[in-house]
Amino acid sequence: MDDTDRDALAETTPADTDAAAAVRDLSLAAEKVRSFPQTPGVYLMKDAAGRVIYVGKAKNLRSRAGSYFLKAAAEDRRTADLVREIRDIDYLEAESEVDALLLESRLVKDVQPRFNSDLKDDKTFPYLQITTHEDYPRVEFTRTPKRKGVKLYGPFTSAGSLRGAIVVLQRIFKFRTCTLDIDADDEQWRWFRPCLLASIDQCTAPCNLRISKEDYRRDIERLKTFLDGGKKRLLAEMHKEMLEASGRLEFERAARLRDEIRLLETLDQRGDLEENVQPEVFLVDPKKGLAGLEKVLGLKGPPRVIEGVDIAHLAGNETVASLVQFIDGLPFKPGYKRYRIKTVDGIDDFKSIHEVVSRRFARLAREGASFPDILLIDGGKGQLSSALDALDSLGIEPPCVISLAKREEEVFVPGRSEPLRLSRDSYSLRLLEYVRDEAHRFAQHYHHLLRGKRSFEE
Repeated sequence: MDDTDRDALAETTPADTDAAAAVRDLSLAAEKVRSFPQTPGVYLMKDAAGRVIYVGKAKNLRSRAGSYFLKAAAEDRRTADLVREIRDIDYLEAESEVDALLLESRLVKDVQPRFNSDLKDDKTFPYLQITTHEDYPRVEFTRTPKRKGVKLYGPFTSAGSLRGAIVVLQRIFKFRTCTLDIDADDEQWRWFRPCLLASIDQCTAPCNLRISKEDYRRDIERLKTFLDGGKKRLLAEMHKEMLEASGRLEFERAARLRDEIRLLETLDQRGDLEENVQPEVFLVDPKKGLAGLEKVLGLKGPPRVIEGVDIAHLAGNETVASLVQFIDGLPFKPGYKRYRIKTVDGIDDFKSIHEVVSRRFARLAREGASFPDILLIDGGKGQLSSALDALDSLGIEPPCVISLAKREEEVFVPGRSEPLRLSRDSYSLRLLEYVRDEAHRFAQHYHHLLRGKRSFEE
C-alpha cells in the first residue's frame, strides 16, 4: 500500500463507511423486490437492525414494493424518511387483496411498525366495528371505535381500501351497515321499506324482518371467522352446510350458500378495492333530503339533479378534479366526470374550481344540455366565488350554486354574508354531505390512479 492509499484510508470516516453500507443494502433490497411475485400480499420494510419499520399491502407485490425504490419515493416528503432507513424487505403472499388488507391490519396491530404511524394521512386509523348488543348486529367503518358493545377489527392503514373491502364482504355475507335500531320482536318493522342495498341483493333486509335473528347472526359469525383469518375453515364449514341443506331439500338455502362460497373463492377477482366503494345510500332519505333543500334554499321545487365538485392534488404540483352527479337524491355514475387541471400552475384551489366549472358549463351550453338544479362546491366563500365568477365569465345565468365547508359543515349561499347552519341531523345537510363526500372520494381515487401511473413511468 503506497502513501496515497494510506492517506485515503486515513480520511475515510465511520460515517462514510455507514453511508456506503446503507447504499449497498438499499440496492440489494431493490434487487430483491424484482423477484417478488405479481400477486396480492403484504411487504415488510426492515431497518439496519432487522426491525420491521413499515408494513404495507399490495394487489401486486412486485409493483407496489418496487415503487419505494424509485427516485420519486426518495424525494416525496411522505416517504423520504422511510426510504432512508430501508435496508431489507420481505413479503407474505395472500389469496386476494381483501386477504392482504386483513393480514396487513393484523401485522400492524401486532408489530406496531413506527412508520405506519408516522406516514398516516389522517389523525386516527380506521377500524371495522361490529355491534354485539343488537338483535341484528351492524357492520360499520369508524375512526372513533366504541369501547363497549362492539367487536373491533383493525387498525387499517387505508380508509379507501377498508371501505371497499366492506362493500365486497357485504356482497358475500349480506350484513347491514345502516344505523337503524331494529327490534326483532316488533312486528311494525314488517312494513318498513328497505333501502337500495336490499334490492341489489347486498343486504338481507333485517329492517323488513326478511331474515330471522338466528340466521342473521349466523351470517355475522361467518364474517367474524373470515376476518379472524379462518377463511379455509369457513369454506369447509359452508360446503358441509350446503350439502346438508341440499339433503334436506332446502334448495333455496343451499343455493345461497353455493353463491357465497363462489364469491369467497373468487375474492381475487374483485378488482381494485377502492373501485368497489359505493356511496352509503342508507344514511340519507333522498326524498326528505330533496324536500329539505327546496325549503332551506328557497327553490321553486325539489331539485332533481345535483352536481358536486371537488379538487385533489398530486404530489403538490398537479391538480385533478371530480364532478359527481346525483339524480333524485341518488348517485348517477354515468354522469361522473374527471378532470386534469390544465391552466393552473402549482396549488390554487380557487383557480382550479374556476377552470372546472368553466369547462363543465361551457360544454353543457355548447351541447344544449340542461344545467343541474344545484351545483355544490367543496369549500367556503372563496371557492363559491370562484365558481360564480366562472359562470359569469361565460355569460351563463347560474343555477343554485352553493358551497359546503368542512368542520362546521356551513353552507354558503350567494348574496348572504353569513352561512346557513343546518341541523347536523337534518335530511338536507345529510344529502349535501353525501354528495360532497362522494365527490371527494372520486377525486381522491383519480389522484391515486395518477400517482401510481407516475411512479410506474418513472
